[in-house]
Amino acid sequence: MDTKNFWTLTTAPNGISTLMLNVPDSGANTLSASVIEELDQQLAALEKSLPAGLIIASGKADSFVAGADIKEFPKLTNRSAAIDLIQRGHRVFARLEALGCPTAAIIKGATLGGGLELALCCDYRIMHSSPDRSVGLPEVQLGLHPGLGGTVRLVRTAGVRVAMDLMLSGRSLSPSECLQRGLIDSIVTADEAHGKAEWLLQNRPRKRRAGLIDRLLNVKPLRPLLARVLRNQVIKKARPEHYPAPYAIIDLWQRCGADPISGFDAEAQSFADLLATETSKNLVRVFFLQDGLKHQPKVNVKASRRVHVVGAGVMGGDIAAWCALRGLDVTLQDREEKFILPAIERAKELFKKRLREPALVAEAISRLRADVTGSGAADADAVVEAIYENLEAKQAVLSQLEQTMKPNALLSSNTSSIPLEEIASALQAPERLVGLHFFNPVAKMPLIEVIRFTGSDNSAAMHAVGFARQLGKLPLLCQSSPGFLVNRVLGPYLDEAMRLHNEGVMPEIIDRAARNFGMPMGPIELADSVGLDIGLHVAEGLAAITGREVPEALRTMVANNHLGRKTGQGFYRYENGKTQRQRHHPATVDPDVETRLVYALLNESATCLSEDVVSSPDEVDAGVIFGTGFAPFRGGPLTYAKQLGLNHVRAELKRLSSAYGDRFNASAGWSLL
Repeated sequence: MDTKNFWTLTTAPNGISTLMLNVPDSGANTLSASVIEELDQQLAALEKSLPAGLIIASGKADSFVAGADIKEFPKLTNRSAAIDLIQRGHRVFARLEALGCPTAAIIKGATLGGGLELALCCDYRIMHSSPDRSVGLPEVQLGLHPGLGGTVRLVRTAGVRVAMDLMLSGRSLSPSECLQRGLIDSIVTADEAHGKAEWLLQNRPRKRRAGLIDRLLNVKPLRPLLARVLRNQVIKKARPEHYPAPYAIIDLWQRCGADPISGFDAEAQSFADLLATETSKNLVRVFFLQDGLKHQPKVNVKASRRVHVVGAGVMGGDIAAWCALRGLDVTLQDREEKFILPAIERAKELFKKRLREPALVAEAISRLRADVTGSGAADADAVVEAIYENLEAKQAVLSQLEQTMKPNALLSSNTSSIPLEEIASALQAPERLVGLHFFNPVAKMPLIEVIRFTGSDNSAAMHAVGFARQLGKLPLLCQSSPGFLVNRVLGPYLDEAMRLHNEGVMPEIIDRAARNFGMPMGPIELADSVGLDIGLHVAEGLAAITGREVPEALRTMVANNHLGRKTGQGFYRYENGKTQRQRHHPATVDPDVETRLVYALLNESATCLSEDVVSSPDEVDAGVIFGTGFAPFRGGPLTYAKQLGLNHVRAELKRLSSAYGDRFNASAGWSLL
């Protein structure tokens, strides 16, 4: 046995060798420069004494290779150095591909980015059976494209249609989807994997290659036609000035057609160009923000097995469904079963969409049950109160739950605006209450605000952090204050949008300005989607602290039951679920529309920092990105402000304050950056 830092080589009596990657002191394998260099050394030794076959495998329990070591990306500030590093990786991967014996990769769990590119260098790929979608090329989410030969090998192996879908979307596939699309040769159990790999190496069946249609699409005369179709699809989701990577992917393929002679060098050049963009730098920063929420603070709490949710409305029902989807046993309580049944029906749709396989769907459904009497609270490891926003009602429900629950169970409220200390004042042990503020829609929004207040038990907050991570969410610790972080920052942004509307600016113009900045949805459309009654409730709670009076127009709309999408009429009119917009817009728009929206949000973000709602500028940026969808390519509101220049930001706020009022007075928080 030859053991080094990362790779371990063993050879079986049948002459087949296994090269096992196990990066020490890490939960997942990543491809750092050192890992790739050591792989090169191993391959050089194998070339001198070829085995009967070579298996590439992972020493991690539940993953193959999670991609490149992203911590190395910010260090690549020199373009030529970046190209040199990528080309060194190309040479090592080409060495594996050209090895004079058959090769197979045994992949399992996370096989992302460079991990999939490594597997594509092998003649055969087999994968452990799993329902999880864990195989993909997510580099576009970092403002990049594959850089270790994926833009060439994936097109040649699975075809241009599959390759473009994976590279442009960054989405992941399950093993069955990988098999269907030609990325792998077989799906096996863990016990069968090594034997199946040896069989492939000994029998050498035909290797996977793109089909006839994809080979035709890849010929030079046809590439511009498909490239035009792809660009038209991408531009609906991402503007080229905001997200250049998907356009670079299409351009790279159109120029080179996955040619093995020119394609690799072109990939290296293009990757280095993208790495130098502000978009990529900011998206890499967002990756680290996300990683920080996933792992900091460190917690050591026992995983929950049973959850009890009180309130089967949209939010409570969807929280219960998500918990069941994540494998927990869930009881859902409301006044009568008729209020719970719609939530269970929505949960079934979620399970079908996410799990697909009937047996897995049935299993998830069995984990969620109606509980009108609330008996499930006694056995629950975590309890989530998710009733309507009313202080007295929440106090009554939580007081009753406190009497029933296990002493070590998590007691939480999903309040979005009521100060937690007010709710806790009705409890015998107020220190055990924690806020768990989920965002709608629960299945899509990654953030959970974990709210603690003066006098709350830190161990309860850490329990809530652990629970949020068990649900696959990003926990953000916040201090209790009106609106917490996300709603507090959104409040002035939405208020400014309504003021603009009151001044006669069309909703379509306001929303377009926000989307042009990079927001996923305009503020007017967002307000209609959330519900104007909810918006009014939040605005009333924030008015004193933000210094912004509630717009009378909003009160009038709510009084007239014009609540937005759910009633068919808000700022927009809705027919059959579709927004009815005016088609004719002014040719020129005052640039202050965008400026007022953005600076209202930036200024409030700085105020949250000055008031210690969260503990750092990074946490402000993370919360606003993952809680509101704030343009990720800008790196977060405070990072964006620093990139503009803080003197510029202060000067612009002074101008806005003079033109539009004291609500634009510069926050004290800017002095902390």
